[in-house]
Amino acid sequence: MNTYIALLRGINVSGHKIIKMAELKKMFENLGFQNVRTYIQSGNLVFETNETAIPKLEKSIRKAIENTFGFDVQIQILIPDEIHKALEANPFLKDNSLDIKQHYFVFLNEIPSEENWNILKNMELKGEQMALADKILFVYYANGAGKSKLTTNLIESKLKVAATARNLNTTKKLLEIASG
Repeated sequence: MNTYIALLRGINVSGHKIIKMAELKKMFENLGFQNVRTYIQSGNLVFETNETAIPKLEKSIRKAIENTFGFDVQIQILIPDEIHKALEANPFLKDNSLDIKQHYFVFLNEIPSEENWNILKNMELKGEQMALADKILFVYYANGAGKSKLTTNLIESKLKVAATARNLNTTKKLLEIASG
């Protein structure tokens, strides 16, 4: 069995796209996935399956969510090693002067073009710091993610790729669950 981490974007936020985790877990089990575990209400799941084609998994889960809950949700499937590498590669974790609560990982569905990355990284963003490594954008929100103009929507619009963000604690916890 292969272990995967599913990140759903934009569910249970501000009263939109509401999905109870127990219902989402059941839907995953009905798809034949094993050892399904959810983490907090923002669309994080760890599951096991013999399937190895990640695009096929993403497509079947996305279709099942639309059929079950009546709306489309962007989904990204990661393997635990990708999360592990993201944690190790985060350049901001090496700086002890930065508030640990302001570290975020923006998981991209593909590597953005250099041209689009240059557009995003050259924006004036009042203390926000960014670094890109393949399909992961590391962000340090100096004044907190909730106050920043550097939203996932803005990131997607500038990079021209789908994205979903998780904070450091959630990212670490998902790896812990997947490794457990």
